[in-house]
Amino acid sequence: MKHSPVLPAILSLALAIPARAASNHPDGARVFQEKCAVCHRNSQATGAPQQAVLSQLSQTYILRALESGNMKSVGNQLTKSQRLAVAQFLSATEPSTQIPHGGYCLVHAKPILDDPGWTSWGADVVNSRFAPGSISGLYRADVPRLKLKWAFGFPGASATFGQPTVFGGRLYVGSEDGTVYSLDAKTGCIYWTFKAPTTVKTAISPGYGGRVAYFGDVAGDVYAIDTATGKLIWKVHVDTHPAARITGSPVFFNGRLYVPVSSGEEGAAIDPKYPCCTFRGSVVALDARTGKQVWKAYTIPEPAHPTGQRNSAGTPLWGPSGAAVWSPPTIDEKKHAIYVATGNSYSDPASAYTDAVIAFRMSDGKMLWHRQLTPDDRWNIACVAPDRINCPQNPGHDFDFGSPPMLRILPDGRRALIIGQKSGVVYALNPDQKGQIIWETRIGKGGPLGGIQWGGAAEGNTVFFPLSDWEVDNPNTGGGMFALQASDGQKMWYAPPAPPACAKLFGCSAAQSAPPTAVPGVIFSGSEDGHLRAYDAATGKVIWDFDALQKFQTVNGIVADGGSMNATGPAVVNGMLYVQAGYTNNVAGNVLLAFSVDGK
Repeated sequence: MKHSPVLPAILSLALAIPARAASNHPDGARVFQEKCAVCHRNSQATGAPQQAVLSQLSQTYILRALESGNMKSVGNQLTKSQRLAVAQFLSATEPSTQIPHGGYCLVHAKPILDDPGWTSWGADVVNSRFAPGSISGLYRADVPRLKLKWAFGFPGASATFGQPTVFGGRLYVGSEDGTVYSLDAKTGCIYWTFKAPTTVKTAISPGYGGRVAYFGDVAGDVYAIDTATGKLIWKVHVDTHPAARITGSPVFFNGRLYVPVSSGEEGAAIDPKYPCCTFRGSVVALDARTGKQVWKAYTIPEPAHPTGQRNSAGTPLWGPSGAAVWSPPTIDEKKHAIYVATGNSYSDPASAYTDAVIAFRMSDGKMLWHRQLTPDDRWNIACVAPDRINCPQNPGHDFDFGSPPMLRILPDGRRALIIGQKSGVVYALNPDQKGQIIWETRIGKGGPLGGIQWGGAAEGNTVFFPLSDWEVDNPNTGGGMFALQASDGQKMWYAPPAPPACAKLFGCSAAQSAPPTAVPGVIFSGSEDGHLRAYDAATGKVIWDFDALQKFQTVNGIVADGGSMNATGPAVVNGMLYVQAGYTNNVAGNVLLAFSVDGK
């Protein structure tokens, strides 16, 4: 059960949990030992949370993952009673999920449709994660005065996933249990909720002047919601593979929705009877008004087929496979192209399209070029199992891309796609020369949970990348922020990580996996130790620091916990900063925090 951009492994499910039967109920400890322990006791390689972290989660959360969420591939190998037994063995927690009536807005204000905002995962279609002053309303001199204005709690959740988006005075965010919220951006009160059947990890992306919002879930479904009412407009299943999911955020552009498709098949490979592997990543273009598919482009052109080989259990092997797309596409208006970054191969034969940046023509999905940056990176969860039955021979290092490329214009007029990899290397590619490498700079040692996990940010000729290099047994390892020149990759400054004050707390770490956010003169970065720090963009000096590892009384009437910052970064709009805290592989939490200058 793996975590990382490749397989954010941890458990989820929205079914009521019946009382344990005393007589013939399966032994949850034994089932966990036989089916789950290999991954969860090899967190450094798999990223799966250890048992101590699982105990912080609710039974419903764990069961949801095994039934319909991230761990469905493992849950399919168990009976219903075995899944229940595992959830009850791991956790005694079952919190209330009821939202107090006080959480709802008393006045249903209309959205301000001409108000700018943070409308996608990357803030813009080139994934810069930069909010100019006209949108952010926040500058270098303002940041030291930021104070908490309000907190919102996700009922019954143990983790936060989706990047907050803001448009028209509304804040949109998904949650672990599939609930999508429309909140008042100033006060945090709830305008409406929409319930998807399973976890929503993507940003909620507004389109058509904020009238429609789009998102995907871990079941591989994509949704369009009326932002005035929260009602469903359409729902589309974009991939028939049973392990397909939407982790990277869909991008709305010129009447189309571009959807990246990833998978959980790496986890299924731990079963010796599973014919590994058949999934291949893709990008799907949908008509944004109707949900009708316009085109679908696979990241591996060749479909998987039997290789003629069998594993030692006698199961036929398949390939090529992999090249999941874990991050949002990047739009190139000039070239009428979109760019995506891909994950590793799951099985033999190795593919030339994995650990790569790929360009597709926007009109019809034709592949224009691809640039592989780590060849022969074949890996799945079976590679950490004692028998390694479904692990490819001579596997790679699981160095896939969880980050999207950022499209930049360099001072000399050239254009560059700048992207960080889990290998610890940042690359600049020339999109006008079929991805030719302009420069590459190593900032970390890399690893399955190392290097750059989720992305960078950019302002002008500077790109910013936080370093993960997380190690499960050493909370003081990893972390730090780097500023590089976009033109040549030279290091402008490096800000070392602060020793984590929570080092004795399981899951705490100095690692900085979360994507950063830039505003004029400032770069924000969240850490696994629960801190959100603001760095001076010119020097790297920390000018503001907030510790989210605490309890919060929320505007929707529950007590929420802060935790590690991992999968998402801040959104900054109209003088307010919004960030989530809590992650299952580190310190769990279920809070969304809103800051403003002096808390006003």
